Amino acid sequence: MEHLIDLFGSDCDNSGEIGAAVKDHLSLPPEIEEGNIEYKLKLLNPSSSRFEHLVTQMKWRLKEGSGEAIYEIGVSDDGILCGLSKNDIDCSLETLIKMADKLGATVNVIHRKTVAQKPEEKFIAEVLVRKVPEDQQFIDIRVAVLGNGEAGKSTLLGVLTQGELDNGRGKARLNLFRHLHEIQSGRTSSISHEILGFNLKGEAVDYSCSQLQSAEEICELSSKVITFIDLAGHKKYLRTTVFGLTAHCPEFAMLVVAGSSGVDDTTRLHYSYACALQLRTFFVVTKADICSAKDIKKTLEELKDLILSHKSVPLEVSKEHITKAAERFARNNAQPIFLVSSVTGSNLDMLKKFLNTLPPLLSEKEKEKQEQQNPEFQVDEIYSVPNVEGIVVGGILTKGILREGDRVCVFPGVQSSRILSIQRYRTPCRVVKAGQYATFALKQCDVRKGSVLLLPGISVRQDDACTCYQFTAHVSASDELKEGMQVSIFIGSAVQNGVILTKQTDDHGGFLVTFQFMRQPEYLQVGARLFYQEGPVKGTGVITSLDYCVSTPHHRTRKPSNSNII
Repeated sequence: MEHLIDLFGSDCDNSGEIGAAVKDHLSLPPEIEEGNIEYKLKLLNPSSSRFEHLVTQMKWRLKEGSGEAIYEIGVSDDGILCGLSKNDIDCSLETLIKMADKLGATVNVIHRKTVAQKPEEKFIAEVLVRKVPEDQQFIDIRVAVLGNGEAGKSTLLGVLTQGELDNGRGKARLNLFRHLHEIQSGRTSSISHEILGFNLKGEAVDYSCSQLQSAEEICELSSKVITFIDLAGHKKYLRTTVFGLTAHCPEFAMLVVAGSSGVDDTTRLHYSYACALQLRTFFVVTKADICSAKDIKKTLEELKDLILSHKSVPLEVSKEHITKAAERFARNNAQPIFLVSSVTGSNLDMLKKFLNTLPPLLSEKEKEKQEQQNPEFQVDEIYSVPNVEGIVVGGILTKGILREGDRVCVFPGVQSSRILSIQRYRTPCRVVKAGQYATFALKQCDVRKGSVLLLPGISVRQDDACTCYQFTAHVSASDELKEGMQVSIFIGSAVQNGVILTKQTDDHGGFLVTFQFMRQPEYLQVGARLFYQEGPVKGTGVITSLDYCVSTPHHRTRKPSNSNII
C-alpha cells in the first residue's frame, strides 16, 4: 500500500494528484483563516484582553464548523509541530477549557502525542471543542451506506448502533431489518434509518447502554448524532438505492466492501452513483477476521485503483491522525479507507472516532442562508399510524423553517392542509429547520411520495418553480441518450419514468435534453439536480427550464397535448 498517502506524510492538490512526502513527518499544512481548525503554539497565562480575543476566535471557529472546532496545541501557524513541555501543555489545555467554559462549550482531548524526547520531552495535543447551537438539540449528520449485498453493511450498522459484536452468522443485523423476507434472505430491500450518538465527552451513545431503550433517549444524551441511511445492495433493488441517495439527501457516503470478495461490479456502480451525485465517500473493508493477508492486500489495491480512477486520493488512516483524516475528507478530495471486523471489533474504535470528529458539510452561514428561504418539504414516505389524526408523512426540509400549526399547500394538486404535529427521531418537536429529516402529521389531504409542502401564498412562478409535465436539463455526458428513449428520472423525492423528447448540443460542451414525465406532473424547480438511468445508461443533470407550468392564481396544472407524448 505504498501508494496510499499518510496524513502527515504528504498532501494533494485539488486535481487529486498525490503530493510529495514530507520526510520528517513533523509538520501540518499551514493554518488557514477559514474553517474550524485552529493552531496554537501555547496558551500560557493570557492577559484578560488576550483571553477575550482568544474566546472570540474560538467562537468564530465554532461557527465555521457548525458547532465543532479542532485545536492543535503545540503547533505553530505554519504547521510545524514544535511541541510543549508537560507543564506547558497542561497549562495550555487548562486555558482552552476556560475559553470553552466562557462559551458554554465542551473540550475533549482526542489525541496527545510526544514529538521530541531530547533534550526535553515535548508534546502536542489535538482537541475537539463542541458547542451545540442554541437552536439545536444536537449536531446531525446523515451518512448513506452503500455496497454489495454480501459486504456486511447491515451487520456493520448493527454493531455500530447496537453496541454488541456480531456472532459471525448475522445476529447483529436482525434488529435493522423491516420485513420478514429481509430476515429470511439476509438482504436489505428497503431504506431504513439507524442512529449512533456521541456525548460531550466523545463517547458513543447506543442501545448497549442499559438505561437507553429508544432513539428518543439516545438523542437526549447526545451532542452529535450520526444518521445512517441503510440502502439495498442487491441489483434487484437498484431503484430503491438511487431513491435513497436522491430523496434522503445524505451529506456523506460510506461504501462497504467485503475484504474476501474485493471490488465487484456493484461496488463500482454504487461508487459511480455517489460520484455522480457529488457525495464525499469513505470506504470500510469488512470481514478482516476471515480474510488472508493476500486477500486484504488485493482488495486494498483494487480500492486504490478505483478511487484514483475518479480523480480522488486514497487515504491511509492511522489512530494518531483520525481527526485530520475527517477534516481532509470533508473539505478536500481525500477518501479514507478503514479495515474492520464486526466479529472481533478490530478497528471499530477508529471508525467511531472518525465519525465523532467528522465535521458538518455546511457552514453556519450556509445553513442560515437556507433557513431564510421559503420553506420546501419533500415527502419521501407515507406512514399508516393507528390512533393518529390525519395522515403521517416523512421527508426532508430542504430549505426554510416549518412549525407545528403552520398551514401548507401540497403540490402537485395544490391542496390546503395543516401541520398537526412534528416528530424527529420519534421525539416530538415544534420546529423543523432546513436540512433536517422529520415526520409530520397532516390534516387529511391527498399526498404521495414526491409531493412537496409549501407555505400558502408563495408565488411559485417567481421562484422559477411549478408543477409540470415537461422540463429541460443541462446534461454533461449524454452520448448514449437518444430521442424517444425511456428512462427512470429521480429528482429529489420525485421518481417517475419519462421519455426524452429532444436533445441538443449547448455552448458549454454539454447537451440540453428535454424530458417528459409519462404518468403525472411533478413539482420542480429550476436549478434542481436530476439523476436518470436506463440499464447501463446513467447520468446527472441540472434543470434549466420548465414547461407546462402552473400559471394561474388557482395553481391549475395544464397537461401537454397528445402530440407531445411519445
